Amino acid sequence: MSTFLSPYPVDSEEVSTLDGSISTTPTTPEGSLYLERSNGKPMSTTVFDTMTRTPPVRNICCVGAGYVGGPTAAVIALQNPHIRVTVVDKDPNRVRRWNSQHPPIYEPGLNDILRVARDGTRECTFQNEPNTKSSGSIASDSPSTSSSECTSQCDGRKGVTLAARQPNLIFSTDVAKCISEADIVMIAVNTPTKYRGNGAGSATDMTAFEAVTSVVAQHARPGATIVEKSTVPCRTAQFVQDTLALHRPGVHFEVLSNPEFLAAGTAIKDLLTADRILIGCNPTPTGHRACQALASVYSAWIPRSRIITTNVFSSELAKLVANSMLAQRISSINSIAAVCEATGADVDEVAKAIGADPRIGSKFLKAGIGFGGSCFKKDVLSLAYLADSLRLPEVAEYWRGVIMMNEFARDRFAARVVRCLNNTLVGKKLTVLGYAFKKDTNDTRESPAVEIIRTLVEEGPREIAIFDPCCVPIQMEEEISRFLSPDVLRVNGKGGPVVVYKDAYEACNASDALLITTEFDEFKTSPVSVTSDVALLPTTPEPSEKGGAGKGGLVDPRPLPLKGGEQQQLAVSENDLLALHTYLLKGSGDPEVVSGKDPLGRLNPMPECGEECPDCHLQKMTGVAGYGASQGHVSKGRFDWRRIHYHMRKPHWLFDGRRVVDIGTMEKLGFRVESVGRQGR
Repeated sequence: MSTFLSPYPVDSEEVSTLDGSISTTPTTPEGSLYLERSNGKPMSTTVFDTMTRTPPVRNICCVGAGYVGGPTAAVIALQNPHIRVTVVDKDPNRVRRWNSQHPPIYEPGLNDILRVARDGTRECTFQNEPNTKSSGSIASDSPSTSSSECTSQCDGRKGVTLAARQPNLIFSTDVAKCISEADIVMIAVNTPTKYRGNGAGSATDMTAFEAVTSVVAQHARPGATIVEKSTVPCRTAQFVQDTLALHRPGVHFEVLSNPEFLAAGTAIKDLLTADRILIGCNPTPTGHRACQALASVYSAWIPRSRIITTNVFSSELAKLVANSMLAQRISSINSIAAVCEATGADVDEVAKAIGADPRIGSKFLKAGIGFGGSCFKKDVLSLAYLADSLRLPEVAEYWRGVIMMNEFARDRFAARVVRCLNNTLVGKKLTVLGYAFKKDTNDTRESPAVEIIRTLVEEGPREIAIFDPCCVPIQMEEEISRFLSPDVLRVNGKGGPVVVYKDAYEACNASDALLITTEFDEFKTSPVSVTSDVALLPTTPEPSEKGGAGKGGLVDPRPLPLKGGEQQQLAVSENDLLALHTYLLKGSGDPEVVSGKDPLGRLNPMPECGEECPDCHLQKMTGVAGYGASQGHVSKGRFDWRRIHYHMRKPHWLFDGRRVVDIGTMEKLGFRVESVGRQGR
């Protein structure tokens, strides 16, 4: 017996629209907190009590196909198959890559979502009962596309048929056309720190945002909702409103603030299981209706209690403050790490003790060489610049201190390396393990490793070898040439001391010292955690009728929930299907299933690359696969530290800038370990 699944959400509620039609768009959250006050009085405890007639959202355009726009649009499209989601960008090469097997960014879990939303799916059948094989062995569920095949394979167990799904995620360079067709236009372009002119070093560079806003103003259809996804200074919504009025006088648009709270390496998990969605709107009936429309998009998969609404300026400021306070915690624990090194205390023990205080908590208390990435530094500086502009110099100085402490932690680590190596690196080889600013991402923006390499180059070493498990070597070389200098790279045995390796053991061979600058699982001496691709799955069995834990501690998510009376149907969500997909993929012993990355037999073929595809050419030339819809970073296990030790030069220095190795274990192997937050020699 099979149950046919509709691709549309089964828990949608009918809502009357402005034109009298019936919408099946999920209703917006009930009881969401609304913080706007007018004349000192609360407007409402919910933004939804005056908005029962909101038009359904059928078309969303996201301007900007970067680290925010791409993943955000992909998840929105995945969870809302009835909404057309278009991502536009003026860079044709970036759009080409999004439409190919080689997306421009790597995020764990993004590939699976692209395969569904961008490429569509075919009808498939799977059993809705957990495997009952012996514990520790997970049998593969052979994919099937017909219920008859499934019935024979499942020995009479319940087979569920999942409907085919049409693609609804499009990447395009036709910016004007796509904007003009959208109900909601999201602006998700880069807003870095200014490096010239007024406010250089602190103020936000709004060049790209301003240009996109002008284009949106010229082409957006009347009544469209304009959404700020980019991190912007407080009161930017007023600038957007003024720009819209300048280009289209008399035409009404609503402006919302909907900042992202994504972290590189966990962006997909952050989107699929968001702890909150923040929407800022104007305290007007039309502002409320626009807020409801956007909230209805998120409520397709986010619990309604987690969608928080504020006034638009509070939303803008909240993003800056959130990142600034997280950065503050990192700088705070790194300042204590310096004290620990001078006194003999252990920073991990200190962090554990203070983290047990419920008023403080344990998150972001991991000492290291400082934070990196595109968000923390620029958002702290933007907050400091805002304080300066408001004539609050003491506030600005306080937040700039967070940046100073972050740079102090990074520079102190580099100085410690030089000091331990007798204050000279001449004639010595050093190996930097990790180039990305954090694990499970190929994002190198503001990576501490870059500045550490810059400092070490000045000491005249024989070689600085660099290895990163997630970054493509040729791209690393391009970035080093751009951020440092082309002269520092060694090409064909000529040039500077910096050499990028694709093999970790070659990078460490004959090295005088190793520097761990990114916390990849490969570098750890403790057991490697489950790879990021299974981050959405529970790792311990829950007391239920589901199957017990199998290989790797994964739990079979089946049976998927049923609802209804006599004619039961599966209350399936895309999160359910992703969890089942990952469980079958990771637990399968069938090489064909694993290599095909399609255990449910649901996915359509990926787009074919042309003969002139530069990414395919690069892969053939370097022998290193890019990270796209057919590849992804999967930890190959821990390093063989005995092998590395054997091929190093004495006295086998290891500088752990991320506190990922067990010092006792490494010292037994013969390494001389210097770790952040621990008194050294």
